[in-house]
Amino acid sequence: MSVEPWASPQDQAAAEDTHTTHSASSQDQEQHPDKLCLDSFWSEVETIRQGSGYTDLDCTRRDSKQSEEGEQEEQWLADAGLSDLINEDGDDVEKAVLLSTLTRTQAEAVQRRLESYTLSLRKRNKPPPRDVRDVFNSPIAQNLLPDAQQSEDVAQVSMASVNKSPLSAVTPEHQRGAPKEEFFITDVAYCEQAVIFLKQAKLPQNKILRRKEDGTLPRVICPKCRLGVTRIQDLSHTDMKKVRQLALIDMTALCDLLELEVKRHKTGKRKIAESSFFGVPLATLLENDQKIKPNTTTPLFLQGLLSFLEKKGVDSEGILRVPGSQSRIKLLQQNFETNFYSGQVSWDEVSPNDAAALLKKFIRELPAPLLTAEYLNTFSAVRDITDLKQKLHMLNLLILLLPEPNRNTLKALLEFLSKVVSREKRNRMNLWAVATIMAPNLFLHKAVPSRLTEGAEKGHAEKAADVMRLLIRYQDLLWTIPNFLMNQVRKMNENSNRRYQFYDRRIKNLLRKIHTDSREKPDKNTSEPCRTVKIQVGDQVSGTMEFKLNINSRASDLLAQFHRQCLRSPENGKGKMRSRNGSVAYPDCALYEVGGNIGEHCLDPDTHLLDLYNSNHGGEWVIKMKPNASRGL
Repeated sequence: MSVEPWASPQDQAAAEDTHTTHSASSQDQEQHPDKLCLDSFWSEVETIRQGSGYTDLDCTRRDSKQSEEGEQEEQWLADAGLSDLINEDGDDVEKAVLLSTLTRTQAEAVQRRLESYTLSLRKRNKPPPRDVRDVFNSPIAQNLLPDAQQSEDVAQVSMASVNKSPLSAVTPEHQRGAPKEEFFITDVAYCEQAVIFLKQAKLPQNKILRRKEDGTLPRVICPKCRLGVTRIQDLSHTDMKKVRQLALIDMTALCDLLELEVKRHKTGKRKIAESSFFGVPLATLLENDQKIKPNTTTPLFLQGLLSFLEKKGVDSEGILRVPGSQSRIKLLQQNFETNFYSGQVSWDEVSPNDAAALLKKFIRELPAPLLTAEYLNTFSAVRDITDLKQKLHMLNLLILLLPEPNRNTLKALLEFLSKVVSREKRNRMNLWAVATIMAPNLFLHKAVPSRLTEGAEKGHAEKAADVMRLLIRYQDLLWTIPNFLMNQVRKMNENSNRRYQFYDRRIKNLLRKIHTDSREKPDKNTSEPCRTVKIQVGDQVSGTMEFKLNINSRASDLLAQFHRQCLRSPENGKGKMRSRNGSVAYPDCALYEVGGNIGEHCLDPDTHLLDLYNSNHGGEWVIKMKPNASRGL
C-alpha cells in the first residue's frame, strides 16, 4: 500500500461508513468492549486453563527460567551487537562502529546496561570488564561518537513541527468532536521523541490540555520521506540484523524513560511434540514445508487454515467467539495430521467454527509464545503506556525484534483478523470483539509467567485487548522500518567501510583525502545527472539502461521507462514473462539499491531518486524480480 500519507485501511473504511445509526452504535462499541466481549475474554481464558497442560497457569513459573543476575545484561549486550564491550580482547573499531550511530539517550541506555553488568560481577566476586568510561572515552570512540549536545539539538530541530502539537495535548477542535488524527514521525529516534514529550508534559499549559483517552482509535498518518517507506521485507538479512540490534537499544532506552520494568524469560527444555503441527516449533514447521514449497515464509498448514476461513468463515456470525464442537475439533485435528500433506482433506465438510477453534489451538500450543518468551512480557507491558503514539513506537520496535518465522506468522494472523473485522456487519465481530477473543491466545502461554489474570478483571481484560486491537488496526504501520533506524544502518555501513582509517593515526588524514578524492562525485554542474541501471534476470545481469535524474524523478518513473523499453525491444527479452496477448514485460519487478552504505534495499516506488543518488552515491541500482513470498509477506 503506497499512499501518501498512508493510514490504516480500517480507519479509511470506517470513515466511509454512511450508515449514521449504525455508526453511532459502532463508535460506542469501539470506545469500550461490551459485556459480551468481556465474557468472551474470560471464557477464552478458562478454555486455555482447561486445555492440555494449562490446568494451572500459576505453575508456569516452573516452565520458565529467569536469567541470573548479570546474565540478562550479558545477553542484552550480545543481542545488541555489543558483546565486545565486555571483552578485553574486543576491537575498539568494532565497538565504535555501532556506538557511533547512537543518539544521546540510546548511548545512555547502553551505559546503564554496562554499569549493571559490572555491578553484578562485583557481587559475584568476579573481575569486572573494562570500565564503561573507558569504552565511551577511548580516542576512537570519541572520534566517531556523536556529540551529546549536537544529538539533542538535531532531535529538537527535527521535532519542531511535532512540538506545535504536543503528544499529551489536543486542540479545542479535537475536544469538540472533530475526527481525530495523529501524525507518526519516524525521522527521530523514538526514545529521543519521548525525552521531548516528557519535557513538554511538565509544562503547565500541557497539563491543562491533557487528554483523557476515550478508547477510540484515531487515523494515524505517517508522512513519507523523500526516500520512501521501507518495509521489513525490503532489506537484506545482513542489514535487518543491524536493524534489530539498533531497535533493541532504542526500545530499551524507551522502556527506561517510561519506567517500564520488563524482564526477559527463556523457555526451558520441552518434550518433542508427537503431532505434525501442534506443539511443533515454527522453525521446524518451516524447515519441513520449505522442502515442499521452497519460498514459503509461513507454515503451509496455517496457510491452508487461514485460506479456508477467509473463504468460508469471515461472514459466519460470531466467528472466533462461537466455540466449535470438541469432538469434531479432535477428529479434524487427526484428519489434518494424517491427510494434510497428501491433499486428501475434504474442506467442504469442515465447520468454520471448528476451523477457528483449531487456529486458536495452533497458536497457543506453540512450544514457545508466538510473541517469543524473550519479549512476551514487553508486549504485555505496552498496555501500561498511556499515550497512543508511544504504544505504537514500542510495538513497532518489538515487531522488528521478532524472529522472522514469528513475525511472518503473526502478520498472516493479523491480516486474517483484519478481514474478520472488515465484515463486521455480517459476522457481528467488531474490532473489540476480535481483540478480546484473541488476546488470551497470544498473551497467555505456559512457558512464561503472566499477570494477565491477576487483579481487577475488567481492567486487565481491556488492557490486553487494547494491545491486540492496536496490532490489528495499525499492522501496516508496525511492519515498516522507521527512517531513523534506516539512517543509523547507513551510518553503520559507512563507518564500517572507513575502518582502515583508524589503524594508523599518522596517515589517517592522508588516507581520508585519497579515499575522498578517488571517489566518483556527482557533477554539480549537471542539472540532470544520468545513472546506469543494471537489469538482472535470475543471478545474471542481462543488460543496462540509462536514466536521467531530475528533482521529481521517482523509482516508479524509472520502472515505467524500463517497461516501455521492454515493449519496444522484445527480442532482447531473454528471461522475460510473456502475457496472454503476446506482449513482453517484467511482472513483479522492482528497483533495488545495492552496495555503498546499504546491503540490498528494495525501493518504494515513491522514492525520489535524486535524493537517493545524493545519500548513497556509491550504491548501484538494479532492476530485478521480487522474491516470491508466501501470502504476500
